[in-house]
Amino acid sequence: MSVLLAILALANQTPGPDSVAAERAMERAVRFFRSSVACNGGYLWRYSADLSKREGEGKAEPDCVWVQPPGTPAVGMAYLRAYESTRRPYLLDAAREAGGCLVRGQLRSGGWSHEIRFDPAARKRYAYRTDELPPGALNVSTLDDDMSQSAIRFLVHLDHVLGGRDRVVREAADYALDAIIGAQHPNGAWPQGFSAPNRSSGRPVKAASFPAQWSRVHPGGRYWDHYTLNDDVMGTTIATLLDAHDVRGEARLRDAAVRGGDFLILAQLPDPQPGWAQQYDADMHPSWARKFEPPAITGGESQQVMRILIALAERTGQTRFLAPIPKALAYYRRLLLPDGRLARFYEIGTDRPLYFTRAYNLTYDDGDTPTHYSFKVGSRLDAIERELRRVSELIRAGKAPLKPTPAAGTPPSAEAVRQAIAELDDRGAWVEAGRLQYHGDTDDTDRIISCETFIRNLDTLSRFIAAERARVSRTSSRTPNAKHKVRVDTDGDQR
Repeated sequence: MSVLLAILALANQTPGPDSVAAERAMERAVRFFRSSVACNGGYLWRYSADLSKREGEGKAEPDCVWVQPPGTPAVGMAYLRAYESTRRPYLLDAAREAGGCLVRGQLRSGGWSHEIRFDPAARKRYAYRTDELPPGALNVSTLDDDMSQSAIRFLVHLDHVLGGRDRVVREAADYALDAIIGAQHPNGAWPQGFSAPNRSSGRPVKAASFPAQWSRVHPGGRYWDHYTLNDDVMGTTIATLLDAHDVRGEARLRDAAVRGGDFLILAQLPDPQPGWAQQYDADMHPSWARKFEPPAITGGESQQVMRILIALAERTGQTRFLAPIPKALAYYRRLLLPDGRLARFYEIGTDRPLYFTRAYNLTYDDGDTPTHYSFKVGSRLDAIERELRRVSELIRAGKAPLKPTPAAGTPPSAEAVRQAIAELDDRGAWVEAGRLQYHGDTDDTDRIISCETFIRNLDTLSRFIAAERARVSRTSSRTPNAKHKVRVDTDGDQR
């Protein structure tokens, strides 16, 4: 009876995904994205299902692509990961197209702005490195929201996969790495944006301190050249340099990342408020940025800082990066709100949570805050403390520094693979319910094409295909007398 039940159970099982169907779906999806969605090899964030409307972090013109993830570098990296998993040449071709787009969007300052334009008239507004320099052209490379950093990581990895044989890609990656190191101030900090090197800025190297007084009204003026922690500028820049060091082995890349960690130590504010601010002026005082980002101790970016310092300690084996964290953890635990979260801002001198009204007036009341910004953030203090203990024990045991090893990863679930295949439409597009965020309240779009979804599904299919190839290879190696063996050539074609 038990044998019969087992046979019936097997008969009722849903069959696993078909690797041939997965291959076909992946190729169709990439073909559609390259031929119908891409603009000069680049991408935005979201499109209406009929591709008539487009947006990144704002409504986009037809000649425009986006740099900020999940835009061009993120899609390009997805192509590259899929190529490395499956060795399908068309995926490398797609990655090279995205790389070519970024090369044409690189500024003379070395990084990227939020968008890349291709209309000749629009291009004259930017100081693109591949073009003649128009008078008054914008030449500010931004480190906000992982923009230039994501482009650098992708180009460095693309150059590595290409073996340095594509001179244009190699030059762009080299130029960007030189620029990002040059943009670092003597104290190890980066600004939100840069148009020239900062290594010789002459600014003093000193620890953070509180201003004698600060204005409760936004003073205006530019803030992008402040030392910036907001939007994880320091974290993504340090991670990008360490990533590039892992690929290239150049000591200068690691050294710049370590100098960034030195700044984060300097930027810890003194007792009794041993946290961090979102941004600092040249005197290392917390300062205003946008009209809803006051001088304050921050509950959001400070948690990012602690995680960056722990990662640097693990990578270098240097305990000095861990020293600021215990008292910061104790301090932020005292600041937890009744719901277990942290306020984004705490007042200098009092630790009172700060908010803004919808009219952008500073207040202690959270009842009328703007909806476009998070004035409260989740607490990750317990996870940070666990990481601190883990890395401290590694260093004590002499097991650090550690270079990260690529995670083996688990194959995607059969259901995720089946869903990715089934949801592909006749064109090869993944269309889903959704709205365009920047086309106004009257926009009636309810079906969209999302780069985030494309990246996720491409990863799902390529990992499944790679896992199936590995399974077939293992099976073949265990059956040496099998009549049909599978050999995969260097391009990934089965023969």
